[in-house]
Amino acid sequence: MADEEEPKTAFVDESAVPSAQASGEENGSLGNSWSEVSDMRQGLHQRHVQMISIAGTIGTGLFLGSGTSLARAGPVGALLGYTIIGAIVCNVVLAVGEMGALLPLSGGIVRYTETFVDPALSFAIGWNQVYSGCKSTFCDKSGKAATLIQWWITINNAVWIVVFGSVMTVSTLLFVRVYGEMEFFFATLKICLIIIVNVTALVVVCGGGPNGVATGFTYWRNPGPFVQYLGIEGALGRFLGFWTTFSNAAYAYAGSDSIVVAAAETRNPRQTIPHAAKRVFARVAIFYIITIFFVGLLVPSDNEQLLSASGTAASPFVIGANIARIPVLPSVINAIVITSAWSSGNAGMLNNSRYLFGMAKHGHAPKIFLRLNRFGVPYCAVLLITLFMSLAFMSLSKGAATVFTWLQSLVSIGALITWTTISVTYLRFYYGCKAQGIDRNELPWKSPFQPYAIWASLFFLVLIMLTSGYKVFLHDHWATESFISSYINIPIFLVLYLSYKFINRTNIIPLSEIPIRPLLEHAQRFPEPPEEPKQGWKKLNIFWN
Repeated sequence: MADEEEPKTAFVDESAVPSAQASGEENGSLGNSWSEVSDMRQGLHQRHVQMISIAGTIGTGLFLGSGTSLARAGPVGALLGYTIIGAIVCNVVLAVGEMGALLPLSGGIVRYTETFVDPALSFAIGWNQVYSGCKSTFCDKSGKAATLIQWWITINNAVWIVVFGSVMTVSTLLFVRVYGEMEFFFATLKICLIIIVNVTALVVVCGGGPNGVATGFTYWRNPGPFVQYLGIEGALGRFLGFWTTFSNAAYAYAGSDSIVVAAAETRNPRQTIPHAAKRVFARVAIFYIITIFFVGLLVPSDNEQLLSASGTAASPFVIGANIARIPVLPSVINAIVITSAWSSGNAGMLNNSRYLFGMAKHGHAPKIFLRLNRFGVPYCAVLLITLFMSLAFMSLSKGAATVFTWLQSLVSIGALITWTTISVTYLRFYYGCKAQGIDRNELPWKSPFQPYAIWASLFFLVLIMLTSGYKVFLHDHWATESFISSYINIPIFLVLYLSYKFINRTNIIPLSEIPIRPLLEHAQRFPEPPEEPKQGWKKLNIFWN
């Protein structure tokens, strides 16, 4: 790991990139925003970034939350919900990958909104990312990982919460390559688990399981492809069940845009980021849609354990293995699901700390978060995120299942706000290129089907965001807590945006003044070394180049 000790050279000639706002570090000058790359270590290799992009955010949202979708929407409803949200996520990731290839700085969308839209939007989305990520990282990932331990041993969950949280913190404070190697290993485990459960599911539904029963599409016929949600009969009840899966799916896909968050710590980012973005299609198709399809064949939607308060019992993978009477496999699945929750927590720690670092660079967060340890890691940002570990202790209460439902809603709406902001930012970037007469073929990489794909995604994101809490508006279903958890993020985001805009008198950057040309000229003036062609057995590797 000697290569990590070498700091990266400066990324951009500061004088070549005009600031969108007044110059000077105090007001978030664009020129000063590039200097972190002289301190951050480039410890993430292409295999790290691409494996993290493929499986890094796969965790409790898929392995546990898919059971909730199946119970509320039925096998076809869940499959359609995950497919639609997956298509939206693909468009968003491709769009953010195009911007990241041109502007590879730590902070991801926080930096792109500052450069292409408005500093006020950067401030609002940055804090949205941080508080949404903190809720997800510890209260959900650590809490559920601790709950899953109860499958084998009964020890107070508080012990496991402290253990998992401490290991996450330590690993994030070390070289970024340590994080990369850990996530590479965890991602490999998750890929192996998904392959195992899908192959096992195929064998079981064809009658090759220990019970000798060929289920086929039995559960699609009885109890049926859809569920009459909330007891509402007919097409309306089935449609409402299907619509409910969007929130669960958004929770499962949350963090998919993180391929650009640590761009300044990634080697050859203009090559690595596009490769990672393009592989999102394979990730969505193989690791989500096919898996949800087989879950609907293995487990009936009316199985009572799907909505159990027990974190372990709620996993449809474990339920399916028990129904098929396959020994040992439930324990194997449970063990890898624990590592998945742990892995997702690690990813959240890194992403949130880099968001804070990026915000501090622009004056949107206290300067203390710019401090780096000897490994080039923003340790103050990591330690602040660690403080939120105390939220995980809420999982020890009797109402843990209810708390997790609220947190899932908060994380889901936070993800929808992030994807909406990415869509708006990309459209500004796209039309900025047109206004300045820049051919997108000049860019380091351009995403396909634009701007039509991102316009369609933006429409559905806004629609889903506004209807995510529809249940509380139905007769006799009002619940103040559910209403707040479904919508509180929207006014918070707007207050952050408008307050910063009013106090700092910021303006939306005109399309003609977005600094695309200087960034493009720099990318052309300092090209990355060409990729080495695959040789021998490496040609069979479909996960990274």
